[in-house]
Amino acid sequence: MTRNHLSRRSVLTGTAAAALTAAGASGTAAATPRKWPTQFALPDGFLPEGITIGDKPYAYMGSRADGAVLRTDLRTGAGRIVAAGTPGTVAIGLKLDRDGLLYVAGGGGGTARVIDSRTGEAVRTHRLTTATTTFVNDVVLTGDRAWFTDSRNAVLYGVPRARGGSVRALPLTGDWEQLPDVNNANGIVTTPDGRGLIVVRSTPGTLYHVSPRTGRAERITLRGADSVVNGDGLVRIGHTLYVVQNRLDLISVWTLDRRLRTATLRGTITDPRFDVPTTAARYGDRLYLVNARFTSPQTPETTFTGVAVPIPA
Repeated sequence: MTRNHLSRRSVLTGTAAAALTAAGASGTAAATPRKWPTQFALPDGFLPEGITIGDKPYAYMGSRADGAVLRTDLRTGAGRIVAAGTPGTVAIGLKLDRDGLLYVAGGGGGTARVIDSRTGEAVRTHRLTTATTTFVNDVVLTGDRAWFTDSRNAVLYGVPRARGGSVRALPLTGDWEQLPDVNNANGIVTTPDGRGLIVVRSTPGTLYHVSPRTGRAERITLRGADSVVNGDGLVRIGHTLYVVQNRLDLISVWTLDRRLRTATLRGTITDPRFDVPTTAARYGDRLYLVNARFTSPQTPETTFTGVAVPIPA
């Protein structure tokens, strides 16, 4: 039987709290039917990275192999390609809009694609940067823009969600410290009030509260652990922040204070099925993740899975 538990140890140092809650979650999460699968296969060689889920029980996942997008029915685990891949293209982080549009980060290509999730049609492609070194990694949707991180440059890109308008490059300032030749900005979510952004810097493993108006980044002090090293995808439910720490095979769970000055470690979620999970998305009372398997051979024959774990109550 597959087990999932909330660890009573901290991620790196200190001691985790004995219980974890999703306190502060906005709205009421309906329980996901127990008969729904908690693991599903992805195509061999798919090289998954990002996952997003909307109001309906379908997960959309992007491929690092060729930029394809796969849709999986969470009720059955059956999947199909909804947007065909193209050699030389990648799909890293992605988010589904309520109008059915997918916003897809283009990695080293320096692009953001907008795809119709129903038809697979490419609606438009934005060139975010002409920098020779770039890695457009993750994305979050706000009122009028989709904000993309760049792991190799201290900048966020704001893509207009409506037709027209121009891409805004937002340099990161304040407490932000960009390190060379490593992944910096990675996962991104909105703040509880929807007015700001929270960004994880994978190396050395820090969290920031970023103003989308000015780009000023204020470091969030961590309590209960020294860092969120290898922090990748983020999920926020109210004032609870879930950080997927990919190569550590865990999700660390934090409570954000009201002013977003501190994050207190409440525990970790581990599961024997984790194999370098990168990103997560919520549906009902579960978190769904994709296993990128970075420490395994990345070949056309490599197998990949998506897994679901319960959000502890």
